[in-house]
Amino acid sequence: MMGLGYIGLPTAALIASKGLNVTGVDISQHVVNTINEGKIHIVEPDLDGLVHHVVKQSYLQASTKPVMADVYLIAVPTPFKGNHKPDLTYVESAVKNIIPTLKKGALVILESTSPVGTTQKIQEIILKERPELKGEIFIAYCPERVLPGNVIYELEQNDRAIGGIDEASTEKAVWFYKHFVKGELHKTNSQTAEMCKLVENSSRDVQIAFANELSMICDKANINVWELIRLANKHPRVNILQPGTGVGGHCIAVDPWFIVSEFPEESKIIRSAREINNYKTEWVIEKVKNTALKFKIDKGRDAIIACLGLAFKPNIDDLRESPALHVSEALKNDGYKTLNVEPNLKKETERELTQTNEAIEKADILVFLVAHSEFKNLTLPDNKKILDFCGVLN
Repeated sequence: MMGLGYIGLPTAALIASKGLNVTGVDISQHVVNTINEGKIHIVEPDLDGLVHHVVKQSYLQASTKPVMADVYLIAVPTPFKGNHKPDLTYVESAVKNIIPTLKKGALVILESTSPVGTTQKIQEIILKERPELKGEIFIAYCPERVLPGNVIYELEQNDRAIGGIDEASTEKAVWFYKHFVKGELHKTNSQTAEMCKLVENSSRDVQIAFANELSMICDKANINVWELIRLANKHPRVNILQPGTGVGGHCIAVDPWFIVSEFPEESKIIRSAREINNYKTEWVIEKVKNTALKFKIDKGRDAIIACLGLAFKPNIDDLRESPALHVSEALKNDGYKTLNVEPNLKKETERELTQTNEAIEKADILVFLVAHSEFKNLTLPDNKKILDFCGVLN
């Protein structure tokens, strides 16, 4: 398993729990050491016990270097660079690292979200250095479909779309996933599987953009958007999602740009949704600033602002592409007095964090950015100005 992050580690642990020997590879020595101690470096329910068990049973071990194997899974980041162009540096590096260890009959599977054609590119990279492997190895693409906070269950239960560079690769990959996936395995080609992942997250992005745009309209119209959505969703064919601070994470905030960059003229709705969701975060920042300005005019001093929630979604510690984190950092960079609250981050994090109750006591303005469970049913003082951008109080 190349990559031991939010997808790689749970996948490696699940596979190992089925009695298969797994070597997890990561560039971080800290991550490797942590896992080899039977511990985890991320927050994910039920993962710590599973990792402890499979490491203790010697089914999972971690290393900074790949070893010869029958199957190679690549689950490394695929961020974007300037102009939202996909950055495949991590994928290419992972592929080049495993090339010396490849043997005839090996199966290479890419799970990282990638632009259409990436799996074919992997084949080209491998055969350029190891031309003798032409026709002798199998290469496929199989994207994950998991919800952070419920990863183990969804890795095992969700259906998977599996596409090989040829029919033999597809069949080989399906055979492998049958070892640990109970969901249905849908066969296709690599290009369709790659696009399937991008389309799934782009669809979600468009739906969230509608909710976020609606929230800004309702704010101007002095309408409670949460009540409005509840009422509208009583219609049997309407299912409006919940608005928030924006859209974050390693998938929905990133994947649509892969389509936009490759098909700029055709992806008008997808581009607009991305722009709306990014704008929502800036809109939140301006709302907080205006509230702080009014406080200063009324009270004659600067307000202390509590940013409640930094992760990109509720009940996890993942900060990747987090709109809440962007709001917090933007306010701090502009000179505002802020207290950061993130109950899912460990105390030893480099970020300066404040406990929830302390922040509520000290702050003048309470800004709810993420609907963490810890924030629900709180008793809030009447003398605090409250901004709820995630519906935690509704």
